[in-house]
Amino acid sequence: MTSSQFTSLAFGIGTQNKHSEWLEVFYPTPVYQPSKDLVDAIKSVTGYQSGNEAIELDAAMLTELGDAISDDIQSTLVKKLAKSSQPTVLMMMATDSEIASIPEAYLKLHLLSYRYVKPNEQNLVGIFSKLPNVAWTSDGAIDPAELEEAILKARIEGRHIEVASVDKFPKLTNYVLPTGVRIAHTARVRLGAYLGEGTTVMHEGFVNFNAGSIGPNMIEGRVSQGVLMREGSDLGGGASTMGTLSGGGEIVLTIGKDCLIGANAGVGIPLGDRCTIEAGTYITAGTLVQVFDENKKFIKLVKARELAGQSDMLFIRHSQTGAIECRTNQKAITLNDALHDHN
Repeated sequence: MTSSQFTSLAFGIGTQNKHSEWLEVFYPTPVYQPSKDLVDAIKSVTGYQSGNEAIELDAAMLTELGDAISDDIQSTLVKKLAKSSQPTVLMMMATDSEIASIPEAYLKLHLLSYRYVKPNEQNLVGIFSKLPNVAWTSDGAIDPAELEEAILKARIEGRHIEVASVDKFPKLTNYVLPTGVRIAHTARVRLGAYLGEGTTVMHEGFVNFNAGSIGPNMIEGRVSQGVLMREGSDLGGGASTMGTLSGGGEIVLTIGKDCLIGANAGVGIPLGDRCTIEAGTYITAGTLVQVFDENKKFIKLVKARELAGQSDMLFIRHSQTGAIECRTNQKAITLNDALHDHN
């Protein structure tokens, strides 16, 4: 089958508030770059023409779609959704344009966590303005304006609602569980995180949406929005990466292969391969760095942004002067394979 011009489509089931406004959408099996046959079958039933559109579906339409679609996975899914008491939706995404709806935002987050696209490969403009704050509870997603009533109703029924968070983004594992990963504290990884095979996220590790790791990687610190770690790198306990939402501006930050960001250290410039930042040392774009050659001879004083993207760098703080030095990294790290085999 030839591919259509669509970037993706998905059938989803979600939650709406009392005003029939979407709070969240779960897409069990999104389709990236769908076939023309699938798109044509959907058009024949729904009357969809073009563009990015969220189409709410009823049971009759879902049943008809189940018969019209030849793709076994999607046909089975829509037939199951036809029996749902919850709102269902079809998200058709013809172009990767600015986000215009909640179903579209959730599809783009799913595509990241299903590893169809990597961080910074999608247009996520508009995501904050479109996503509402949601109370994520033991009873599911609830509009914060309706939470007090829901808590009272539960109490009357002899139940207790646990409110895990009030946020625009849910946790990853309530929607997608990437294969071959280990997540010690699931609340610290948001939907829209990209976690490659062999990635370990320890209890204090955090991975934001549109961020993540190629895998295998060890994450004990913070991977901020827009940051991507290449394979074999280690982000130490309490370490931080500067994303575009936390003072990094427009800099897209990548951590290369076999790098080590030490405990309580941080980085605000892209790193090439085999780089190390000493524990407790934070390198921002404006940090003054003394550069030494492989013989430990001083070369020049630069701002760290001038070293962005280079490989084999060792950043340390001089124990007496406190000056930040950059030397040639003589020893690249190696991750313990046993810790990253999660199959």
